[in-house]
Amino acid sequence: MPDPSRDIDPKVAGSIRLVVLDVDGVLTDGGVYVGARPGDAALEFKRFDIQDGLGVKMLRWAGIEVAIVSGRVSEATALRAKELGVDECHQDPGAKKLPIVQKMLDDRGLGWDATAMVGDDLADLPILERVALPVAVANAVPEVHAVSSWTTVVPGGRGAVREFARALLTARGEWDGLVREYCDARSKE
Repeated sequence: MPDPSRDIDPKVAGSIRLVVLDVDGVLTDGGVYVGARPGDAALEFKRFDIQDGLGVKMLRWAGIEVAIVSGRVSEATALRAKELGVDECHQDPGAKKLPIVQKMLDDRGLGWDATAMVGDDLADLPILERVALPVAVANAVPEVHAVSSWTTVVPGGRGAVREFARALLTARGEWDGLVREYCDARSKE
């Protein structure tokens, strides 16, 4: 297993207060299941990785806010965000993510230097080019890899967010303590 803190500077890791996650290709493998029953509206299903979900929760337990920003509107995304306790779930069909993230930063008095983003495709570039910690999933397009300072080993939808969360929290010196707290909380009757 690779060193989970590889290439993440502890100083940069310590400055992160907000992690922005893309959905399709990051929290999912990028595939969408579309269908319909006769006479019903279209149905759309997405597959989310359970380990990624715990990674999101661990970031939140460490006091790092997590936001989901997608260029595709989907009830499945809204449901998953709610399930993970992520209040900032933005879905813009025009994939205009930059104004959404800028408003979040302005509302919190944060700068780009306190932000990380995990992305995979061209719509993520305007944010990745500005954040302190731009992260590409293994399956990202070449343009995203070119601007990212850290890349996951596994592809999106297959534990990439969990891998990043572990690396970030390890670089901050918080991972082991969070794992211990998680296990202790599940050991009590």
